Amino acid sequence: MAIVSTQADDALNAAAQGGAIGAKKIDILLEKTGLWLRDHQIAIRRAQWGVVCVYVFLIAVPAFLPLPQGAAHIWTNLILFAQFVFWGVWWPFVLLSMVLVGRLWCGLLCPEGALSERVSEHGRGGAMPHWLQWKGWPFLAFVLTTIYGQMTSVYQYPGPALIVLGGSTVAAMVVGYLWGRNKRVWCRFLCPVTGVFNMLAKLAPLHFRVDRRAWAAWDKPHGAHPQTMNCAPLVAVRTMRGAGACHMCGRCSDFRGAVVLARRSPNHEIVHVAGDMPNKYQSALILFGLLGLAAGAFLWGNSAAYVALRQILAEKLVDWGVIWPLEPVLPWFLLTNYPQLNDTMTPLDGFVLVIYMLGVAFAVSGTAGLFLAAATRACGKWSWPRFHHFAQGLIPLAGCGVFLGLSSLTVTMLKAEGFTSSLVGPARALLLAGAGLWSLWLGWRIAQTKTESRPRRALATLFFAGAAAIGCAVWASLFWRIY
Repeated sequence: MAIVSTQADDALNAAAQGGAIGAKKIDILLEKTGLWLRDHQIAIRRAQWGVVCVYVFLIAVPAFLPLPQGAAHIWTNLILFAQFVFWGVWWPFVLLSMVLVGRLWCGLLCPEGALSERVSEHGRGGAMPHWLQWKGWPFLAFVLTTIYGQMTSVYQYPGPALIVLGGSTVAAMVVGYLWGRNKRVWCRFLCPVTGVFNMLAKLAPLHFRVDRRAWAAWDKPHGAHPQTMNCAPLVAVRTMRGAGACHMCGRCSDFRGAVVLARRSPNHEIVHVAGDMPNKYQSALILFGLLGLAAGAFLWGNSAAYVALRQILAEKLVDWGVIWPLEPVLPWFLLTNYPQLNDTMTPLDGFVLVIYMLGVAFAVSGTAGLFLAAATRACGKWSWPRFHHFAQGLIPLAGCGVFLGLSSLTVTMLKAEGFTSSLVGPARALLLAGAGLWSLWLGWRIAQTKTESRPRRALATLFFAGAAAIGCAVWASLFWRIY
């Protein structure tokens, strides 16, 4: 028996040693990858210009072509091809990349960021005004862009896509020209999706880890001249603890011998870092923006409530003799108006659409917020930082919902081309359930950091589960009738 036990122990030790060696190899590979990014900035810049050229072509040219007819296909019509690239591939999988590798897209490939930084190299280089640094801009920009996109059918037509995407790009260049030198001021403060990317990147298993002791020790050797490094997204690298604001460009890799691309737990930043940096605007973006408004943007097209409200208001307007809101009188850049394709919206349609989306947003965020408030109170006296920390636990669910919503466009486009699969429904259910469980686990871990009382932890997690259930239900209703 002793021999068998010894053999078993040896096998376990060998397995553990093998795992340690494998982890060490991964760490070395990641470190080399970070150094490669640092040393190949010229090649990265060339790749960025290639992406810029493709991006400009796909948003500009289709807007001046005749709209496709019924016989057109993705591979025969540039408008449909661009629509599929932007809304069927680019957006959903850029969101997915944030969870997998952090904001690598932002640092290496994003055309807006690249153009903004290039323009800033030759711009005025003015000091950033205080209003520009307001932390609520990402939330407000996301809300306004989402509402405008639905009013103009941005997913279906190239004109609105040119306004939304092209307008954002031009604004990024103007901001780059006016403020900052060699910086991405637009990306840090004003980009409509920077808030979403920031939150999703907190889940990434990769980040640039900063060793503060090594950083401090670098200043001590006699005669040592400090290295120079330009962090374009204006991150305070020395005190950086998370991946939310980092663009993963690699320029700071091995800076002062203290920065390295490394592994980490996908739960670490949410549980151990987010609580130290409470942000009410991020909580609003999670609850109101992603779980509420974004869901309403995808739900309204098949909503009985939307149809019923429109019908009631239409009858009232007819009774009052007010007819013009029932006619498509606004241009396409304000409200969907393509009579040649029998696709028009009246001012009443637009009004009801906005009311519906905001109604869903307030209902979802209000209900989920009450559950989070109960979880906060279950851990002790009321604390807004604790509430905002619990809200961070819903990021996996919020991100998954938006990904599923955008990927539904992918599925719809492919279905129109004859590509279908019976695995789509189960895959959606699996992703949504997995995201819900991940959020629930984060809620439990956050509760552990807030109270040592097991009953209080359990109660807080139970209330948090209510908020997660609301999020799961609203996104599940997009694919399955649950009410």
